[in-house]
Amino acid sequence: MNSVSPAVEVQPLVFSNPSFKDHEQVVFCHDKESGLKAIIGVHSTVLGPALGGTRMWAYNNEAEALRDVLRLSRGMTFKASISGLNLGGGKAVIIGDSRTQKTEAMMRAFGRMVDRLGGNYITAEDVGIGTKDMEYVKAETNHVTGIPIEMGGSGDPSPVTAYGTYMGIKASAKYKWGNDNLSGKKVLVQGIGNVGITLVKHLTEAGMEVFVQDIHQDRIAEAVNMYGAKDYTGEFAEADVDIYAPCALGATVNDESIEKFKCSIIAGAANNQLKDEVNHGIALQKRGILYAPDFLINAGGLINVYSEIAKYDRAEAIRRTEGIYDTTLEIFRHAETKDITTHQAALEIAQARVDAAK
Repeated sequence: MNSVSPAVEVQPLVFSNPSFKDHEQVVFCHDKESGLKAIIGVHSTVLGPALGGTRMWAYNNEAEALRDVLRLSRGMTFKASISGLNLGGGKAVIIGDSRTQKTEAMMRAFGRMVDRLGGNYITAEDVGIGTKDMEYVKAETNHVTGIPIEMGGSGDPSPVTAYGTYMGIKASAKYKWGNDNLSGKKVLVQGIGNVGITLVKHLTEAGMEVFVQDIHQDRIAEAVNMYGAKDYTGEFAEADVDIYAPCALGATVNDESIEKFKCSIIAGAANNQLKDEVNHGIALQKRGILYAPDFLINAGGLINVYSEIAKYDRAEAIRRTEGIYDTTLEIFRHAETKDITTHQAALEIAQARVDAAK
């Protein structure tokens, strides 16, 4: 009598993982006392030490966390390169709910893990992590940026990330519609965290009709009460808006959503918005939807925290972030000239700088 063994789900390993793109180092961190479970990904140190924020998220499983850190750290390499910064790409994820499980002991344990890498990786804030958390990390290592201004740091990078994203949105409007006047246009901002709420402010002040969406109702209420935004409860891809601005987690641009989009532009602060950066970039291009490469227009926060290393002030960080406007237009023109996707155009320019440094 033949028997059939139950199917066993095989999780992808590190080197064979589809998201492993020649990473230099992947470190798994565990501290039993604090409950820390973290993964640090160092994609490249060709241009300089790998700098990238730490994200705390309640991942469904460890494979999901690994995939996220691999994709995020690679994106940081290109973000630093295309922004002209002498930095490599790295990222860290902490597995857990930042609202209920994060503690000072956990963040200090994470700081010790970062310190053991000897400066190969420099951390900062990301989703679920704030400047207070970086204070705890700073107590254990000097390889940290985004610490409070009163401690000699550059402060919370999220407002600068939002400003750079706003510059990218304006440049997208300029390319798509011939001018960057956003007044009267409609936008859906998905994800009202520290970056999203500031972006809502900029877009509202620009005269846009702003719709917001978030998994936390208190975040939505903040945007509605402070800036008059409208709570959008429908399917995000079906929103009847001119611009979709993803500012939460990645991969929202996928096979299912692309067929439903009614927007003309996708430009937001989220990392890795394209679930498949090749095929989904092509699919958007075929539908006539202009995509602003995420690692380009969300680089303001990295530019800001880099100031702690390069020793320039917040005003200079803002000035450099404003350069995202011109760079975005340059990428769009490069893509049009070569008849490639905007994402591929941005990758080509970023990769060329890394290759030259090698």
